[in-house]
Amino acid sequence: MAVRSAGLLLYQQNSGAEVDVWIAHMGGPFWERKDERAWSIPKGEYPEGEDPLVAAQREFAEEMGVPAPSADYVLLGTFRQPSGKLITAFAAESAFAPEKILSNTFPLEWPKGSGTVQDFPEIDRAEWIGESEARIKLVKGQLPILDALLEHLRERRP
Repeated sequence: MAVRSAGLLLYQQNSGAEVDVWIAHMGGPFWERKDERAWSIPKGEYPEGEDPLVAAQREFAEEMGVPAPSADYVLLGTFRQPSGKLITAFAAESAFAPEKILSNTFPLEWPKGSGTVQDFPEIDRAEWIGESEARIKLVKGQLPILDALLEHLRERRP
């Protein structure tokens, strides 16, 4: 059975023609010096039987260090990643502006083979990024999530 994750993609209209999306740079030594294809929507795994929106909100809080904003979340769909993982993504318009980000951590032997285990943040920063730049920064498997958001917004326009 495929691993399941759920995530939130917050968006806001910017002063131009694009929307900005709230995405996070992945933490840990592998991603430290990478920027392109090193960002993700805030998300995480959840067990079978858990409501994916509840899981997405929980994972957002764990990765951001603050609760997910109260909003009318819309299901964008479930997206298969190159790894086989399934991400169920929800979107909402929000003016989310936390004072700081405090992500949960994960243990990793680093340097590899050293026998030293260190804790690293799951994400090391998050910010509002315009849709064009987000298309470069997001991991490739999540580009269909961004596309689904943009399609949803086009369908809403009068």
